[in-house]
Amino acid sequence: MHIRDAKNHEEVWLLDQLAAFNFEDPAFRSRDYVIAIDERTGEKTGFGRLRVHRTADGERCELTCIGVRKAWRGQGIGAHIVERLIEMARDQGFESVYALTPAPEYLFQFGFETVDNTLPPILEERLESMRTRHPDAAATHIVVEEFSVPPRLKRRFEDGNEDDGVDERPEDFGVDPETATYKYDVDRT
Repeated sequence: MHIRDAKNHEEVWLLDQLAAFNFEDPAFRSRDYVIAIDERTGEKTGFGRLRVHRTADGERCELTCIGVRKAWRGQGIGAHIVERLIEMARDQGFESVYALTPAPEYLFQFGFETVDNTLPPILEERLESMRTRHPDAAATHIVVEEFSVPPRLKRRFEDGNEDDGVDERPEDFGVDPETATYKYDVDRT
């Protein structure tokens, strides 16, 4: 099992998963997502997004749309998705991260805490929107350096290669390779 960045040809799969989980992502960008892959079967098992909000007051980082497919729950996959997203936030220079979620208890085990009165306005708007679909949604926050995965969830994924072994093909982007012409085609007859 490993976590890697989503690829362009996985956009439809991600949108299907967002619908299945009843997640709203008004600013959807597949390149912001990571996907958990079972290395034995190549099956996609979960996903999550790191979203950066840029405002006049600065940038805010949010973990959002984190989901693990039902058949794969209880195996630590969600923990590793959250861990990867936190690493990405750290790599981008963020010292703290927010998460708006209908299941804050899940994030408490990693050190996230409930945010009551100090939510940045952009995230306050997102929380209100989320509550139309998930009335119990709550805002949580963590200082990146305080994040940790509990030992009971710390199951090593195989390091593996970032590549899941699937090559992108022209067909993945709606191109018929039999009839397409390419800018640099050279007639070799």
